[in-house]
Amino acid sequence: MENVYHYDRYKVCDTLYKVIEQNVTEQVLSWLQQQKARLEEAGSILQFNLTFTAISRQTGKQVISLSPEDAALLAANNIFIQGYTLDRLARVWWLLQFPADDREVYIKTIEGLFDAADMNELAALYGALPLLAWPGAWTARTAEGIRSNIGTVQDAIMLENAYPAEYLQEAAWNQLVMKAIFTEKPIHRIIGLDRRANPQLAAVLSDYAHERWAAGRTVNPQLWRLIGPFIDQTYFADIERVWNSENNIEHEAAALACFASSYAPARELLKKHPGMQDEIARQTITWDTVAARIA
Repeated sequence: MENVYHYDRYKVCDTLYKVIEQNVTEQVLSWLQQQKARLEEAGSILQFNLTFTAISRQTGKQVISLSPEDAALLAANNIFIQGYTLDRLARVWWLLQFPADDREVYIKTIEGLFDAADMNELAALYGALPLLAWPGAWTARTAEGIRSNIGTVQDAIMLENAYPAEYLQEAAWNQLVMKAIFTEKPIHRIIGLDRRANPQLAAVLSDYAHERWAAGRTVNPQLWRLIGPFIDQTYFADIERVWNSENNIEHEAAALACFASSYAPARELLKKHPGMQDEIARQTITWDTVAARIA
């Protein structure tokens, strides 16, 4: 039997409301509570949908402030709302108010929101994937969103979103990562990136790197993060090429890829630069430091 929720819904809901409370006026809080009371009393799907749409007109779209304590509590539940606007946060909170005991009604209602949503509403819905009830029901919708050409929607699915790594099948996950690289997203912000690395993805990304090189274009150094664990004789020449790059960021990326590899020639290559090997072991050089230098 699939779980309705896979996290402490009440604690998360209370924390989200606390953050809203710290960022809005009493008038906005009063309006949200009124909508919640009406929903609890009547259970109207129409009222739920209208409130979801109307939220931005009530809250505004300023970026929220978030305390380290609240951020840590939410992060412990794989929820990340740093940088959210007020309307997006309030919409995520509002989604948690709809009863989920009837699976069919719940899924139909949330799917209806997806179908009617504008760009900002879609970003809120996709960002809320880790919080939605019946989590196994949203994989097809997530795969559809990955194919979107709307940047804010792509960001909502790909970045700081724990849902894809937990629930997508390998083909859909690989499509997400490839789309992120093709559209030059900060892939270090993809949750589960290392855990979901796989040989098929490594092969596609290697082909992509060769296409870029053949066209005289650069390759995102983060790409080698996903090839490192699978380095063999097929990929080693690519790693050597990056290792010998005059670009120090690429050199560090090659070293990190070798550090993640069990392939003997890659380990021997890394030993040629013991200082860098020590820095990686001490986590002075990481994929996050590489990402920061790219930015």
